[in-house]
Amino acid sequence: MKLDKIDLRILSVLQRDGRITKLGLAEAVHLSPAACWERLRRLETAGVIRGYSAMIDMEKIARRVTVLVEITLKSHRQTDFQLFEAAVAREPSIVSCHATGGGIDYMLKVIAPDIDAYQKTIDRLLTSEVGIDRYFTYVVTKIVKDGPEPADLAETSA
Repeated sequence: MKLDKIDLRILSVLQRDGRITKLGLAEAVHLSPAACWERLRRLETAGVIRGYSAMIDMEKIARRVTVLVEITLKSHRQTDFQLFEAAVAREPSIVSCHATGGGIDYMLKVIAPDIDAYQKTIDRLLTSEVGIDRYFTYVVTKIVKDGPEPADLAETSA
């Protein structure tokens, strides 16, 4: 889907304020409400906007541990990647999984109530024989920066 500068401004405003009213959005991007609403629906229908959510400070709700995990698979056939990715999709404590180039195959972000719960997640992956050769665990001790992708899409897309 080709996005123009107005589309990028709409996305940028929504990233900064997902609760903005449709009228406020139209004013922010200098469009009529009808034209803005039409563009917004097109972006949603095309899947450019995947959804709307709130950023919650989990530390205010419950204690938890965040763990980053490097994964290297034993074999690198397409079916090996598919098997591993399907197993990851079934694990609710794995909140993100990135396939990477270089020395490792995947980087996982796991959020669990404690280290024991994290280890049980890893043990399930290991015993399910999804092709893990090695994994390295990094316990997050402090989150320095964590947020949405850059809000200024016009700058980052150039």
